[in-house]
Amino acid sequence: MPMRTAAFLYPWDVTGDPAAPELIAGLGVQQVTLAAAYHATRALTPRHPGHRIVTARHSAVYYPADPAHWAGSALRPAAQTWLPGDDPYGEAAGALTAAGLDVHSWVILAHNSRLGREHPDSTVRNAHGDHYPWAPCVARPEVRAYAVRLAAEAAVRPGTTGTELESCGWYGLEHPHAHDKIAGAPLGEYGRWLMSLCFCAVCERGYAEHGADPRGLRARVRELLAPAWEGRAVEGELSGVDAAAVAGWRDAAADTFQRETVAAVRERARERGLPHFRVLLHAHPAPRALGANAGVGPKAVLDHADGVVLPCTGGEQDRTAVLPPFAAHRRADTVLAANFQVVAGMGGSPGTLVDDAAHAASLGATELRLYHAGLATADDLALVRHALARLP
Repeated sequence: MPMRTAAFLYPWDVTGDPAAPELIAGLGVQQVTLAAAYHATRALTPRHPGHRIVTARHSAVYYPADPAHWAGSALRPAAQTWLPGDDPYGEAAGALTAAGLDVHSWVILAHNSRLGREHPDSTVRNAHGDHYPWAPCVARPEVRAYAVRLAAEAAVRPGTTGTELESCGWYGLEHPHAHDKIAGAPLGEYGRWLMSLCFCAVCERGYAEHGADPRGLRARVRELLAPAWEGRAVEGELSGVDAAAVAGWRDAAADTFQRETVAAVRERARERGLPHFRVLLHAHPAPRALGANAGVGPKAVLDHADGVVLPCTGGEQDRTAVLPPFAAHRRADTVLAANFQVVAGMGGSPGTLVDDAAHAASLGATELRLYHAGLATADDLALVRHALARLP
């Protein structure tokens, strides 16, 4: 039996386009992972009869949020205003289900620029005191409370049989921002990570609890970064004590964030009579990984989630780095989904999908994800259709 395959879609790829569900089903996929809560973006829609560009101006939910569910919450999701109707997710999910496809929700958690602009104290604050409005600090209790409510509500929508949680962990400096101008200094990988460390009041207390002096740690981070501002490479590292404190605090905070959000989804699914609702996390086994595929402990995350979606577009080296650490802790029903970019204009290689999938399977992948059917051209989709028909 071929590997189960899912394609990512936005609601606007389906709503207003009666041909879209059958087109996607005709690719040979069994599932669509459909955005229910998503960050700001500007997206191409190559086949839609009504538009070619959709501009989602801010992070939003694509269903009617329940006021009672959010009563008393300091942080709340915003509604979208760029698509007609109050439930484009529900409309799209219904059309896709009618075409014979399973629908799983796609929920973005710790990436929300509108929330950060409205609540700057809830965001990551770097060693120089700058806030990152796109990056809610996952160690903060109000952010965890927001994520728990959002995960529960956005994941378990009518007609939905599972969810994939993205940005379920630390976000940092890296962010595809409009007119980005941050590449002028040679920070390197370690420098970018140092620039991603949070020094809000909650995180400073956390570092102290793990044995570091927060003020001294902050000064040391700034000292390590100083050569980059002169045009030189970042040299040196945090001391053993400081490095252990940072890792201990951040790993614990991320693990708590992930466990609480997964538990909230499971509880909501049980309330809705869905005991087999699948919960996956977009993840990476590198502890310092930030952003959409946040760093997790492979054994720990597979103890409480049904599986992970892993970035596999970068070639054999990337797949070898991300799949085996999770495969070592896989149960019989664990999902290890290899995520491939299939939009050629965005660096994808839909023509090599058969070989790429075979290599991923040899490393432990059990399913495929295709990013992104709504952004792909007709030529891209033709290659995907041909590849999926050839999968063993």
